[in-house]
Amino acid sequence: MSDLKDKLTEDMKSAMRAGEKSRLLTIRLILAAVKQLEVDTRNELSDQDIIAVLTKMQKQRRESITHFEKANRQDLTDIELAELKIIGEYLPEALSDAEIEKFIAEALSTSGAASIKDMGKVMGILKPKIAGRADMGKVSATIKAALNS
Repeated sequence: MSDLKDKLTEDMKSAMRAGEKSRLLTIRLILAAVKQLEVDTRNELSDQDIIAVLTKMQKQRRESITHFEKANRQDLTDIELAELKIIGEYLPEALSDAEIEKFIAEALSTSGAASIKDMGKVMGILKPKIAGRADMGKVSATIKAALNS
């Protein structure tokens, strides 16, 4: 069993004992998503796989927040924000903008990328290094800007 999955399970038990309903609900959502992927792939997930699941859940929450804010549904926005915060607790520490720029510069020089057509090469180098530690949408936009200049 992965360390991250063990931590999630222990935190679920702690939240249950402490009566933290919203935390418990969010952790159960995470564990259900992990379990579903394990059933689908018929493999036990590694910590990296679980981080990928958490990153996807984080992206879904951000998109929902945007939609709920447009619809003036502060009640639903607050729920999504709370879930987003809890999900973030299980992800590795986020990289600073300077660290992201450094990784991008290294990937650009390593791949020899010269145009937007080489975007896939650069992302292929970057993704394993920064997945779960940076907003890949921002990273992608930064790479596009660098390749277009």
